[in-house]
Amino acid sequence: MSDDDVEGLFALAPKLAQLGSALNSGWLHERATHLAEVSLERPALQVLGVLQSAGEPRRIGEIAAEMRVEGPHVTRHVQRLERKGLVERVVDPQDRRARLIGLTPQGAELSTRYRAVVFSWLSQAFASWPEQDQRDLVRLGSRMVDDFLSFLEQERAHGPETPAGAGARTARQGGVDRPDRAGVA
Repeated sequence: MSDDDVEGLFALAPKLAQLGSALNSGWLHERATHLAEVSLERPALQVLGVLQSAGEPRRIGEIAAEMRVEGPHVTRHVQRLERKGLVERVVDPQDRRARLIGLTPQGAELSTRYRAVVFSWLSQAFASWPEQDQRDLVRLGSRMVDDFLSFLEQERAHGPETPAGAGARTARQGGVDRPDRAGVA
């Protein structure tokens, strides 16, 4: 990776942070839930979204992994969703002793309404982009997220002592770890 490529990635980081902040803003959640006529906390909607995207029931651990949180966090939200009739526990066909979490028809309908609001915003935001640019964004954005999350999992597995990218030295600059120029090819 050239120095210009590295600098380009560093220039992208603040933009990604801005996007992350916007997507996680309380205002956005409140507006979307209001328009969708949904009254749920953001994590509960994430659980429903994970289940809807999966298209089939999932274990608590799988939902937690997808959300990048710990299992007990998901368990609390699943219990609340279950009391509201939005999810249900079903027998795991692979292990009859275990239970999976599945959407009820009401949960699927609620999640669909919420996602329709958010998807309409995305459609409106990118409506002026040529179709090829939209396809490229989906392809490259998905690849970027998948590759970066995979890298972070490798880092986590190696622990703090041995980074996965051990060949690259880092220097602390402005509160951010950045590759040392001497370590960049």
